[in-house]
Amino acid sequence: MTEIRVTQRRGWRGGVLGECCAEFLGTLVLIAFGTGVVATAVAALSQSGRGSAAFVAGGDWLLITFGWAAAVTLGAYVAGGVSGAHLNPALTVALALRRGFPWGKVLPYAVAQIAGAFAGAGLVYLNYADAIHAYEMSQGIVRGAASGAGTVGIFVTGPAPYYGGSFVGPVVDQIIGTAMLVLVIFALTDERNQPPKSNLAPAVVGLLVAAIGMSFGANAGYAINPARDFGPRLVTWLAGWGSAAFSGGGYWWVPIVGPLIGGPLGAYVYDFFVGGVLVARGEPPTRDVETGGRVVKEEPVVA
Repeated sequence: MTEIRVTQRRGWRGGVLGECCAEFLGTLVLIAFGTGVVATAVAALSQSGRGSAAFVAGGDWLLITFGWAAAVTLGAYVAGGVSGAHLNPALTVALALRRGFPWGKVLPYAVAQIAGAFAGAGLVYLNYADAIHAYEMSQGIVRGAASGAGTVGIFVTGPAPYYGGSFVGPVVDQIIGTAMLVLVIFALTDERNQPPKSNLAPAVVGLLVAAIGMSFGANAGYAINPARDFGPRLVTWLAGWGSAAFSGGGYWWVPIVGPLIGGPLGAYVYDFFVGGVLVARGEPPTRDVETGGRVVKEEPVVA
């Protein structure tokens, strides 16, 4: 085992604020690439002269699902070394419930994640404002009116029309999708199981998100992350969509509550069916993220 000597430095970056900075930036990267690919597919390609229309529905969906997969992977690589790259309040709560993550950090992490999502969506709007406006003009879309749903969906999720205004189906959808997300993340990060080596876990989590999008995404847009939906929703509200940002009969709470139920559920399911079995067999416990694979010795601080 390699011994690494590091010098501890005083300052706010060494504590929870530094971790929140990492969560902020990682979530910003996630949302910037994720909503950016939707803006490209919906508005920018069709208005850029590179094609008279965006892809057909199947092609759009593949572009978007793999774009979000890459977004998750890159965001995780950005923040992983500092905070563990939760990037999702539902995952943070699940880790607090089942992996000993400090409850005192849950709210700061969630605030940082929502702020990062807001900033990432704001960056995409700044970059694609002209393309979105051109698309709205070509389609007769008026922000703030009912037709505003045609472009607000670049940034936020919503239920499919076949639900007929009911929230039951979308809530169930968000619970299932987020449970699958957290269940597999717990498996991928469990050193007693068969985790991916060579720092490939973020890439595999990206493939997981693509699989969820292709398998469970059509019902409600697979938010599976309260920050992913709420942060960008605030951007659309400020950017002129107004009530359209919170339309759908008050749907905005579904991508918050559903994932916060589904995340812990997925964690409990994994631990009951697999994690607990590995412990019962006497497999070595999961290593801490901070010390896995190395011994860290802090040098005294020089005044």
